[in-house]
Amino acid sequence: MSDRHPAAVDDEAHSGLIKTPKQLLLTVFFAFVVPIFGIIGIVHYVTGDNAATSELYTERAVMARIQKVGDVNLGGADRTPKSGEEVFKAQCTTCHSAGLLGAPKFGDTAAWAPRIKTGYETLLSSALKGKNAMTPQGGGAFETFEIGRAVVYMANAAGAKFEEPKAPAAPAPTVAASAAK
Repeated sequence: MSDRHPAAVDDEAHSGLIKTPKQLLLTVFFAFVVPIFGIIGIVHYVTGDNAATSELYTERAVMARIQKVGDVNLGGADRTPKSGEEVFKAQCTTCHSAGLLGAPKFGDTAAWAPRIKTGYETLLSSALKGKNAMTPQGGGAFETFEIGRAVVYMANAAGAKFEEPKAPAAPAPTVAASAAK
């Protein structure tokens, strides 16, 4: 028979790979400390100021990637430009007459005063790009200068003294080359 007792056989079968304190320390180091330094390295790499990645996310680079590729012209080429009042009645009156979703009411001097102080360009930019709950109005049924006229109409009704933008000059008609001989 064997000199080994059954209890000794069970102890060996259930013992782990770590048998000394040195092995325990090495296991702890490689299992926890090394991954921590790895994570720190990855975070440093991702958040680091890499010239290649920082140029990708500048405002100019982002705007170049998401620029409009075309305009939708809903009217004919001979469409007459709309006045600020006409654009207001057609597009802006829903929210600005009732003050929906925080929109300043038409003619409300107190609500428009801080906005007027920011200037015409800021108001036009907000109207074209959208602000808070207001959706962007650029590229819709009206041209940019018509939206500008509506901005001037609403701001002037609340006490501003903005000058109404003029319609851009019509492009010169292109002459088709005749193929007749």
